[in-house]
Amino acid sequence: MSSRVSIVTVTYNSSRVLPDMLASTPTDTPVILVDNASNDRTALRELADRPNVTLIECPVNIGFGPACNRGAEGVETEFLLFLNPDTRLAPDALDQLIAAADAHPEAVAFNPRFEDDAGHPAFKRSCHLLPRRRWMPKGTPDRDRTLIVLSGAALMVRRSAFEAIGGFDPAIFLFFEDDDLSLRLSRLGSLRLVRAALVTHSGGSGSAPDPRIEAFKSWHFGWSRIYASRKHGRTGAYAKTLVRTIPRCLSPVALLSPEARAERWGYLCGVTAAQFGRPHAGALR
Repeated sequence: MSSRVSIVTVTYNSSRVLPDMLASTPTDTPVILVDNASNDRTALRELADRPNVTLIECPVNIGFGPACNRGAEGVETEFLLFLNPDTRLAPDALDQLIAAADAHPEAVAFNPRFEDDAGHPAFKRSCHLLPRRRWMPKGTPDRDRTLIVLSGAALMVRRSAFEAIGGFDPAIFLFFEDDDLSLRLSRLGSLRLVRAALVTHSGGSGSAPDPRIEAFKSWHFGWSRIYASRKHGRTGAYAKTLVRTIPRCLSPVALLSPEARAERWGYLCGVTAAQFGRPHAGALR
């Protein structure tokens, strides 16, 4: 059944983690790697030199969602699986996801069960684009169920539904793109958790703190949060964010730590840019 799905993975200096992900994918499953102008392209080209892998090299970093859209162009399989490069599929994960899709034709998109490298469960129960009353209970569900939102670390979607909503919002460079996609998909059908499908998600790279990178990530997090909140009718997001963020920007921690200062002021600048209609800042230069 795994030949019914194509995997789309966005890479950015991912050659260290990508071998394990590729090794976990079935050989009959097409894998499209979309590289966002990485510095490790020589290694990436070597990794992509296998029959079922297609490498698309973007000349500049176009952002996560737009790169996903680029990878999905021209795909003809029934399903798309957007998969992070720092994940690993269990041997039967794809078959379990597709079996769940066949059993639930009313559902349009699916998440597997996530664990970290130590085997600890991870579950996305909340979404800042929805009121708290709609958030799911704490803890990890012990059975398959309908979800309010999906994690983009491993998100399988019916290609027809993905195309019907126009894919990922190209205005979002980074962060909240999976929340936005989930809410738009939920207008077409339900979102489901498939516990029998296991994906291991390693998470962060553990690199040393860098103020420029912290500022860049925080700017985009703030921008995308306000942009997506306004898009989905969440009122007062900017005012509530200012109340929380300004004291943090002026705290002793921010004054003494370059990383904390970059993170907090970057976030404040990002939310303000979104509030006043400025487009996203693009890639780190």
